[in-house]
Amino acid sequence: MDLMGLKGKKILITAGPTWVPIDTVRVISNIATGLTGILLAERLLRLGAKITLLLGPVETCCLNKKIKLLRFRFFDELKDKVIQELKYKKYNIVIHSAAVSDYKPSRVYSGKIKSGIKNFRLNLVPTEKIIGLLKRIDNSIILVGFKFEPNAAKELLTKKARDLICCSGSDLVVANTINQNRYMAYIVNQNRMYGPIWDRKNLAEKLIEVITN
Repeated sequence: MDLMGLKGKKILITAGPTWVPIDTVRVISNIATGLTGILLAERLLRLGAKITLLLGPVETCCLNKKIKLLRFRFFDELKDKVIQELKYKKYNIVIHSAAVSDYKPSRVYSGKIKSGIKNFRLNLVPTEKIIGLLKRIDNSIILVGFKFEPNAAKELLTKKARDLICCSGSDLVVANTINQNRYMAYIVNQNRMYGPIWDRKNLAEKLIEVITN
């Protein structure tokens, strides 16, 4: 698939943080901005693709109105919407860049937990790996996963990327890190590695190049 081959292709992108509830008013979240997914959505739209962007609880400014925007906040909302999109619509490519919660409280409290409790503890349990569901729903998609490891060196990023390829069936994985306040990423498949890439804009350009070659 060359760049011209992207014209008319249907691409689903997930981006941004996910919440898991503690009680009726409190959540556990992360600091993801959704910027990489938004950059990819805008760039792929300019190349003629049809974009659906599943975006978590972050602000958007001046997002192109031709991008179909579906919002989510909570883990279960993201999971349900991804499944619905893949079951009932035909996508060529899925780019799963959302920062999905790895853990959730084993119990969600009704109402608001009162303040002032000493030594209050939350018991956390793993969430389901959404990326592991995607190829089982539609094995024909090109699947791009993301793996973030803070302060990681190249060797660890490569290992984590290949582990994710093995367990999820991803065709490509972006392994990225923030090290001493500097962004760094590699794009990894079964046979090759591309990088290092030093900012999100260049990552978006390189990822599209790798997908289309």
